[in-house]
Amino acid sequence: MDIPWAALAPVIVAALAFVGYCWFDISRSDVRYLPKWAWAVICLLSVPMGGIVYLLVGREPGGAR
Repeated sequence: MDIPWAALAPVIVAALAFVGYCWFDISRSDVRYLPKWAWAVICLLSVPMGGIVYLLVGREPGGAR
């Protein structure tokens, strides 16, 4: 099976950018329910759902400090 890398490249780049954004936000924000390292692992292992859950549930209200 031939993988269409040209079609997958933008999806892979977008996923990596989303994980990078989540990691940056985790490093700069206060988090809830889990330690920062756990949120970072969840965001990496469960793209994109881990990042979405972190952004909706894991951040402290009020954003970055």
